[in-house]
Amino acid sequence: MEQPGSVRNPADLSGMAAAAAKEYILGYAAALKLTEKQARDVDAELGKWKSRVELARHRDLDLAAAAEKELALLKDKQGRLSMEIGELRSQIAEMRRQLPLLAARERSVDPDLLEQELLMATGRLGGEEEKAANERLFSGLEREASAEAALSQLKAKMAGNT
Repeated sequence: MEQPGSVRNPADLSGMAAAAAKEYILGYAAALKLTEKQARDVDAELGKWKSRVELARHRDLDLAAAAEKELALLKDKQGRLSMEIGELRSQIAEMRRQLPLLAARERSVDPDLLEQELLMATGRLGGEEEKAANERLFSGLEREASAEAALSQLKAKMAGNT
């Protein structure tokens, strides 16, 4: 059980059904693809800004300083995206390792099939549930009738003795 204030590991799939876990992993895979696209875009921007820095160094020092500042921001963003990509990949790998365990925990017994097998084992065919219910009802009525008859015999016997 989680402690109050604790942070749940997003790669922990315990308690999820296998189908829900697959959807969850798919969401992470989509996030990974988007992050990889962002990283490619940043790489392209880095290439542009590197060439801009070189051009600005030859022409204007103030412009070069601004271009270098933008280049530093892009490098920082590239580093953050690389870390995020690595984290997403490791989380997805961890979640994929858990999938077989989740599938194994799910019930593999078909309750309808089990019910039919039990009916057949008792000598009834599938679909005879109504017949079985009627048999139980008649059995109860027979017991009630025999008890009523025994009671009336006892009353008659006692009435004859007094």
